[in-house]
Parts: sequence; structure tokens; C-alpha cells
Amino acid sequence: MEFANQTKIILLGLSENPQIQVVLFQIFLFFYMSTILGNLLLIAAVRVDSRLHHSMYFFLSNLSFLDICYTSIIIPKMLVNIAVSSQSISFSGCLLQVYFYLLMGETECILLAFMAYDRYVAICNPLLYNVIMNTVSCVKMICASWVIGCIISSIDMYFLSKLRYCRSTTTIDHFFCEAPSLIELACSDISANNIVMIVGSTILLIVPVSLILFSYMQISLVLIKIRSQRYKAFSTCLSHLIVVIIFYGTALFMYMRPRYKTKEATDKMVSVFYTVVTPMLNPLIYSLRNKDVQRALRRMKKYMTR
Repeated sequence: MEFANQTKIILLGLSENPQIQVVLFQIFLFFYMSTILGNLLLIAAVRVDSRLHHSMYFFLSNLSFLDICYTSIIIPKMLVNIAVSSQSISFSGCLLQVYFYLLMGETECILLAFMAYDRYVAICNPLLYNVIMNTVSCVKMICASWVIGCIISSIDMYFLSKLRYCRSTTTIDHFFCEAPSLIELACSDISANNIVMIVGSTILLIVPVSLILFSYMQISLVLIKIRSQRYKAFSTCLSHLIVVIIFYGTALFMYMRPRYKTKEATDKMVSVFYTVVTPMLNPLIYSLRNKDVQRALRRMKKYMTR
């Protein structure tokens, strides 16, 4: 792999204007701290409140953990680059960022599909819910999400590591190392990488989205027929559906379009949305629309202020 270890990556970031960079530093630091605090509070609420010890909140706390890891892979490095006025990252560091970014993102794709299945069972087969969605089953689903994410991200990384770069310094017009950006800049044949990316995206995006849509079609048919607790069931499903639309919508735009190369500004704006904004919004979406989580957070607040 020519220049593999010697290649230095220059990340141009969101702006080269020093004044704008100061503003961006403050904004992204606020986003990052809000993401960490919001998701940690959600995890703590699920853990300490026994009334939240069932499958839906078990999946939700794992989603919060993924969001913390997901955003921590990208934002801290970007903040350090702005703070020290350095835009460089080593080739190995760039590959590590891509690997863990793909791992967390791909694991979240599978997890969101399992969360939709959980809602499907709860509403369409309520009498069998505790039998189907028992602790062992939930743990297996979480493990399956991580295993699938690990396998596919490892395959992606294998083909990425085979790419050849003909210059010792490579410039990426982005604020973090993203797989499509690295593929575009290679001077070797990228057809295998494109095929792997399309196949992986189909498995992780098209298949889960199809299963989620099918689940919600069945849920909608059941909710039309029932009256009791319809609002609570609809509110819970709507929270998950909002997260799914935001996450999968932006991911489909980035990874399932015919060509990787589009306007860099558009790519960066979309990337900001699903790497920075979405992890921050997830705990807000679930807590604001979920009375059980709100009660748990209030009890935590009372306990801490005693």
C-alpha cells in the first residue's frame, strides 16, 4: 500500500475562517456536552428506576451508549484541531476513526430495527410480549447488533486499507475522516470498495428500513382498531419513528446515492446532522414524549437534591 503509513491527511473542516472557527468551536462544544449529559441522564434513569426495567428501555439505554461513543469518535478530534489550529491527522488515525465511526453507526442501524420489532410485539402481540422479549432475547439482539456491525465494518476497513494514495499529503474537504471521502481520493481501482459499500449499505439501510416500515404498517392497523391506551402507544412509536427518519434519511442520502461525489458543502451539512445533531436530539425526543422517562428523571432530581 503505497504511502499507507507515510500519508498525512489534512481535514479542511467546516470553515477556514478563524473567526468562524471560534464560533464553530463553541457551538460544537455545546452540542457535544449536551449529547453526553442527555444520554448519560437517560441511561441513569433507566438503570435506577425499576419501572423502566423492560425491553424498550433496555434498547433505549443501549442506543444512548452508542450515541455517546458515536459522537465521541468525531467531535473531540475536531475540537482539538480547531483549538490548536491543526488540521492534520495521520493515515492510521484516520482509518481508526473511520472504523469506529462505521462500527457504531452500523450497530445503531441494526439496533433501531430491533427497537421497531420490540414495538411491533408489544402492540400486535401484547399477551406474548414478556415471553418473546425476555431478558435473554434482548441481550441476544444487542449482541447480534454489535456482531453484525463489527463484521461489516471490518470488511469495509479491509478494502479501505488496500487503497493506494499517490501523494504523501492528502487533503479531505471534510471535518472528519469518512469512508466515501477516502475512497474518492485514492489513485487505485475503487470498484471493489464501491461494491462493498453498496452491499453493506443495502444490508444495513434498505433491509432494516423495510422491516421497520412493515412493523409500523402492522402497528398502524392495530392502533386503528383499539381505543384504550392508543395515545400512549402512538406516542412511544412516534418517538422511535422520528429517530428512524432522521438517522436513516441522512444515512441513505450519504451512502445509497448513485455517485459518492456531490457538492462538498452538502455532504458536510448532512454529516453534521447525523453525527452531531441526531445523537443530541435522541434523548430529548424520547424523554419529552415519554411520561415514564420524565417521572424517572424527576425522581432522580428529587433524590439528588435531598
